[in-house]
Amino acid sequence: MTIEKEYSTKLSVDGVTIERRDIEMLDAIDQHGSLHKAADVLGRSYARLQRRVVEIEAAVGQITERQRGGSGGGGTELTQTAHELRQQFDRHEAELDGVAQVTESVFAGTVRDRTGELATVETSVGSVLALVPEGATEVQVTVRSDAVVLTQPEATPRADGTSLRNQFTGVVEKLEAGDAITRVTVRLNEDTSLQALITKASADRLAIENGEPMTVSFKATAARAIEVDR
Repeated sequence: MTIEKEYSTKLSVDGVTIERRDIEMLDAIDQHGSLHKAADVLGRSYARLQRRVVEIEAAVGQITERQRGGSGGGGTELTQTAHELRQQFDRHEAELDGVAQVTESVFAGTVRDRTGELATVETSVGSVLALVPEGATEVQVTVRSDAVVLTQPEATPRADGTSLRNQFTGVVEKLEAGDAITRVTVRLNEDTSLQALITKASADRLAIENGEPMTVSFKATAARAIEVDR
């Protein structure tokens, strides 16, 4: 089973929540130099935008500055505070976008042997060494796709000679290539697959193709178990 995450970017400042709509409003004001024109472009009422500006300013300080008169007839400009707010929102959105690309593969299993925080969990794909809560017997082990290493089977080092203690060989089932990142799904058995998130350069170097054998490896500390009811 694979779990995908979805996030909505928001900033909270003194009880006021800044959302994408607010950033779009600031972008429109900056582009058109007018609250009236921003309202027209966004299809919102001028009164609503003006009210929202007041709400945000109550939390963060002045975000617009009225320019009166002049050859252009005046207008509205963003303050430095507004520009910093947009930048902070964009940084937060970029961080969440990175996290959203990461999926989790889940393996159900039974705890067999334990050494401190680590335990061997018997799953449908074999034994997985994972971090397991104390006292747990039936668990679900999750592995993040950005923690999985892919290698050609013949080039994979022995598990006891590397920190990648968990190793399984399967067949490449699906490739989803982006501009810089490729998501690779490896089928481990009839019912279970595991996803890896790698750079496009790594995918090219490995010459990954559908139907080809591929070994997936991950550290014991990257496999985290939660207890489930029997």
